[in-house]
Amino acid sequence: MAVEEQVVEHVGEHGAEHALTAGEYIIHHLTFFQSGKPASVADFSVYNYDSIFFSVLLGFVTCWILWLAARKATSGVPGRFQAAVELLFEMVDQQAKGIVHNAESRKFVAPLALTIFVWVFLLNAMDLFPVDFFPALWAQFYGATGRDPHHAFLRVVPTADLAVTMGMSVAVLLICLYYNVKIKGLGGWIHELFTAPFGNHWALYPFNFLMQIIEFVAKTVSHGMRLFGNMYAGELIFLLIALMGGAFTLSATGILLAIGQIIAGSAWAIFHILIITLQAFVFMMLTLVYVGQAHDHH
Repeated sequence: MAVEEQVVEHVGEHGAEHALTAGEYIIHHLTFFQSGKPASVADFSVYNYDSIFFSVLLGFVTCWILWLAARKATSGVPGRFQAAVELLFEMVDQQAKGIVHNAESRKFVAPLALTIFVWVFLLNAMDLFPVDFFPALWAQFYGATGRDPHHAFLRVVPTADLAVTMGMSVAVLLICLYYNVKIKGLGGWIHELFTAPFGNHWALYPFNFLMQIIEFVAKTVSHGMRLFGNMYAGELIFLLIALMGGAFTLSATGILLAIGQIIAGSAWAIFHILIITLQAFVFMMLTLVYVGQAHDHH
């Protein structure tokens, strides 16, 4: 189903437009702005334009923030912005020194970890915007093209897209494979694939190799799935809270639901700040751990 076919009206039995039900509302907000409909789970010919756009945009914002901090760095008394970035840099640098013991590798790995933390944090922070804010703006823009403005699809939290988080984890896997070869040599790494963890014996080679492949796959899948699962669950909770406000009417129940939405939304948003920060930190730390393991000899 192409983009033009996705933007359809919700119609009743006789073709009259009707209000979205709670289920339709949630499904609508969980539908990507895509280039088409995937034929299967392994169909990589379909792109989620919204995830790509916000990932790239926030990637540029991340680079700009770090560049701005480096440009304004002074040897005197730092301002609040510089002090915050320096505090973050020192935290990441200390973690990198404790995990990756190769000083030459840390020249790349530590800045990479800092970039990952800031980038993932910004991607996660998109969840703090009201769930209907960007979709409503997008509907107005998309409606100006002559299509239905009420049912344009847009998701703004890239880390709630499994394709994004798995893409990031695969990138970390490739970096780990690079350091495996760089540190141990191609022959040394291949030797390790067949001799660890059970020992250097020809009868154990198949089991060693199988365990190594399982380890690489498990680490990569869990790395991406952990971030996706937490952010997807957070997005669902925001949608459920938004439904409380959608039930507003000039009645005692409707007013209480609206007030409950404000209280619940505010409380969950405050708690979610901890979640988005923690998930960014966990993703960064796992990156450091996996790269550090690539430096270890067995």
